[in-house]
Amino acid sequence: MPDMESSTGQSPTMDIIDENFFDFLEIFKMNVTYDPRSVVGTDEILCNKSNVNKFGSAFNPAFFYVNFLLSYLGNGLVLYIIYKYEKLNTVTNIFLLNLVLSNILFATSLPFWAKYHQSEWIFGNVLCKMVSSAYFIGFYSSILFLTLMTFDRYLAVVHAVAASKSRKRSYAFISSAVVWCISIIASMKELVLQNVWKPPLNGLVCEESGYPEFTMAFWRLVTYYQQVLVFFLLPLLMVTYCYTSITIRILSTRMKDKFRAIKLIFVIIFTFFICWTPYNIVILLHAIQSSSSEVDCAYSDKLDYALFVTRNIAYLYCCISPVFYTFVGKKFQSHFKRLLVKKIPCLGRHISLNSQSTRSTSQN
Repeated sequence: MPDMESSTGQSPTMDIIDENFFDFLEIFKMNVTYDPRSVVGTDEILCNKSNVNKFGSAFNPAFFYVNFLLSYLGNGLVLYIIYKYEKLNTVTNIFLLNLVLSNILFATSLPFWAKYHQSEWIFGNVLCKMVSSAYFIGFYSSILFLTLMTFDRYLAVVHAVAASKSRKRSYAFISSAVVWCISIIASMKELVLQNVWKPPLNGLVCEESGYPEFTMAFWRLVTYYQQVLVFFLLPLLMVTYCYTSITIRILSTRMKDKFRAIKLIFVIIFTFFICWTPYNIVILLHAIQSSSSEVDCAYSDKLDYALFVTRNIAYLYCCISPVFYTFVGKKFQSHFKRLLVKKIPCLGRHISLNSQSTRSTSQN
């Protein structure tokens, strides 16, 4: 029996195939995510992500720009105070300088991601790799420098005699170099896997590509488990141990002046984990879900919304930490007051400066 043809000259079977093909393209279009930090497994292609993407496009860019500006202002202020009033002759100042530089490096990537969320990736393949790497290098190094500063306080308080011989500038420079090397090595996959490509019916994206899906999915999971286990839980355990030991030491000696010396770093560390813990929990749940063969679109959408919110809260830390440097530490309080009086002389009537107190505070 001859095949029946439609009015367009094609068989009804071909019409059905064409219709299904365009339906597939439409589903693919709705599921393309412009968030380079989200985990999108192959099972999630069956879910409609259009509402999640619209939320991210509306919510993230403004938040990224504000974080970028506040971070540059806050970290820039701390950097200027270090340059103007401090010297890199102490271990703490060397670690503090490196921490500020890591925060600035991290914040530098935010305007690129903001523009990416607004439309598409317009900066080329080289910047795609470099910005992705800068994001992770800045993030990882911030965690490690905070942990290193905590360990340094632990040595200075709990093992004061032994630490006085080992806590030299060479120790600080070598430790800082090790942190940067670890952060760069942990971010090397971004230079390899991140590429610019154009999916059907959408603009340019900066995501993992150029390798088999199994390879990219594997390294995607490695990244997130590495972040949660190595760069979150391990520092958390180390910080908890160090500050528990420091607290016991302070209580046993009743020398409360030592608490003043470590209060600044303790507040910074505590705030860091308050800001980053929800984000890491969502990342872990996202990674677990992408490893599962079951598809739950409602649960996946909730994780995506939670990822947007908790991640932006975590980014706020880059703005919050310089505030502690300036307004919690007495030494930086003195430097900041001197800077204000110098730049705005009329404030001298309202801000009292004691040069002797400033010198002794700086020496302490």
